[in-house]
Parts: sequence; C-alpha cells; structure tokens
Amino acid sequence: MTRVLGAVLAGGQSRRFGSDKAQAVLDGRTLIDRVLAALRPQVDGVVICGRVMQGMECVADRPGPDLGPLGGLNAVLHEGRRGGYDMVVSVPCDAAFLPGDLVARLLAVEGAGYAASLPVIGAWPVALADRLDAHLAAGGDRSMRRWVAAIGAVAIAVEGVGNINTVADLELLAGTFRG
Repeated sequence: MTRVLGAVLAGGQSRRFGSDKAQAVLDGRTLIDRVLAALRPQVDGVVICGRVMQGMECVADRPGPDLGPLGGLNAVLHEGRRGGYDMVVSVPCDAAFLPGDLVARLLAVEGAGYAASLPVIGAWPVALADRLDAHLAAGGDRSMRRWVAAIGAVAIAVEGVGNINTVADLELLAGTFRG
C-alpha cells in the first residue's frame, strides 16, 4: 500500500495578491483551510510547507526561502522520506477547489504526475528528494514546468483546479457563491 503525505505549499510572498492569500477568506473559510479540508481525507498525513501554522506539522523551505514552490516541495520530499512515506502530493494554499479524487487521479500514473493546468499540483515519489536537491543547486530556472520536464513527469488533465493570484480572482470566485 502506498503511503501518501499531503503537502500544502504556503511559503509564497503573495506579491500579486497584496496580502497573505493563504489567510484570505472565501465563503467564510480561509483559502488554506479550504485546501486542508479537501486534501486531508485523501492522504495519510499532511504538512504545511514554508510557514508556521498553529496545530500543524510544518517544514521550512529547503535549502532556504525564496525558491518558489520547489523549495517547499524539496523540504517535503525529504520529510516524506524520513517519515516512511512513498509519495508526496503537493497543492498550493490558494487552490480553492480540489476534486475529491485528486490524489487517486495523480497516483494513477507510474512515477511523478502533475495537473497539466497547474504543475504545482502533483504526486512525487520521495525518491526524487536528492534529485531535487541537485536541481536546485544547479541554479537557473526554478519553475515547476522546468522541473516536471527534467524528471519526465506525466501531465494529467484535472478540470476545475486553479489558483487565486489576485484579489479580483478571489472576488470573481466569491461571486459564484452569491449568484
């Protein structure tokens, strides 16, 4: 049986949003609470990457801050390996809507798989921890798209997922609850 550690990537600076978007409220709940509620039933454990959150297991980005999502993913791959997990499923803290079968869909492929529309959502074997260390140490482009290409990850169509980058994005989604 595959042991899966869920990882909420929450270390971003929210520059385009203008304030801490993990704590932004949509339909009465913070974005990070919405993500946690959707992810928890699908995994064996959950960790928050890149921030401290009361009552949660949290890990600092590795090897340090300001590396984007790969810094959080790197930290949780190492944490997952230490904890005896086989896979890590990563999601951003600003993905307000995650399908109830997200993890099953990501794990349906051999090796690493990611949401084609949002590659920060993905399933990653913990065996990739050392490879991501080397990838980050090499410098250059630290984008998720470069990482998934480098490891040959499989793109998976996952409809309805997206992230909130601006207050206008949040307001647009909030309007769907009122209308």
